[in-house]
Amino acid sequence: MASSAVTSSQSPLPARPNLAFRELRGQRSPGEFAAAVRRAAREIGERVSCDARYIGRVEAGEIRCPNYAYERVFLHMFPGRELTDLGFAPRSSVRGRSPRPAGENPPHRQHLGTDHEESDVRRRAFMTGGTATVAAVSLTPLTPLTALAAQTALGPDAAAAAGRPSRRAGTAEADLLEEAVRRIRLLDDRHGADGLYRYAAAPLQTAYALLDSGAAHPSAAGRLYAAAGELALSVGWLAHDSGRLDDARSHYAEALATARTAGDPALEAHAFCNTSFLARDAGRPHEALRAAQAGLRAAGPLGSPRLLSLLALREAGGRAGLGDRAACERALARARSLFAHGPAAADPEWMSFYGEAELEGLEAQCWSVLGDWARAARHARRAARLQDPHFARNTVLYTAELADDLARDGRPEEAAAAGHRVLDLLDEVRSARVHTMLSTTRRLLLPHRRTAQVAAFLDRHASLPRPAR
Repeated sequence: MASSAVTSSQSPLPARPNLAFRELRGQRSPGEFAAAVRRAAREIGERVSCDARYIGRVEAGEIRCPNYAYERVFLHMFPGRELTDLGFAPRSSVRGRSPRPAGENPPHRQHLGTDHEESDVRRRAFMTGGTATVAAVSLTPLTPLTALAAQTALGPDAAAAAGRPSRRAGTAEADLLEEAVRRIRLLDDRHGADGLYRYAAAPLQTAYALLDSGAAHPSAAGRLYAAAGELALSVGWLAHDSGRLDDARSHYAEALATARTAGDPALEAHAFCNTSFLARDAGRPHEALRAAQAGLRAAGPLGSPRLLSLLALREAGGRAGLGDRAACERALARARSLFAHGPAAADPEWMSFYGEAELEGLEAQCWSVLGDWARAARHARRAARLQDPHFARNTVLYTAELADDLARDGRPEEAAAAGHRVLDLLDEVRSARVHTMLSTTRRLLLPHRRTAQVAAFLDRHASLPRPAR
């Protein structure tokens, strides 16, 4: 990936100076060190907008973990070291977490632990039982949240009748909701949506029970609404990616209503972004276009060119679905221009998936819809090549897109080779969308089954188990 859309993860805890990183700077000024970072980025084909302010934020501890582009640059500059050697937190401890206002309490570690032992448990669970098992293990620490909801959701009258005071939600509950979002997104990045959806629905029900209870303090209300809305979008995405489009639409609408209730334009932009993507996948291009345009209006004042870029791609998808090639090309050009502005402090945490690989992948989908298979295949190939390995599901998705485009472009052996690469990865990624795409590729390749490579792919595909729903 030649650049990255995600801003570096900011700390939800009181900042601690990153002394290890400061030591690596040595006698160079922050500006001189920033210039060295930019030079190192160019050496490996990355693009980062590093300046003295960014270096100052890292050293002050405001940035707990760099985005993927910066990570590659730093590891290139200091070979043989890991992020933790440079004073950063492990990525798994910050994925999907939004900055928490100063003065609020940190998460309760007895509920939110992400130490090595727990990670080992999750890895073993996935190897032995698949995505469903790892979801159950990974979301087990949310049990205290369900217990809290059982108290808060009763309401004052029922609580009094039960002989105990009613309890209102506060920062501890907000911490747990934010942790649910982080865990779901991390699991989806690595393994895809299938098997996760039914486990993620319970925390979502709890989230809205907590909202119904009211917040103990006004300072917690905004966090509770934002976290509940983001959780609804995460669960909606799991439904979307696993083929439950009606469920996804309901969850996205719920998130949009939450955003409107809370007056949260960032959440509203996210909800419209997901709604547009869903409408495109469901064959409703007019709705996809309208939702993308609404998202652009909500995102306009937020100061995130990358968010506007993603929404422009959603608009391009709607335009492609309507067969308007010229308008689609204009939207794609806008998306690339906005993307070139680079990361910004206002980039939302949920956009960590949106780097150059996603930009290429979404453009590939537009050309595919427009019937330009050769151009679609070029972009899909770039997407698969650029994708960070952490996002295993996206790597599989782009490669499946490539296989489909190659098959439609009359290149069956290349399509079969791409199909084999997808099958190689399906042991660790489970996505109904990918299975549907592969089934389409299979049908396209059937007339070429006398070709050895195509026959081998068709045989492997025929042996696949049906994806669980």
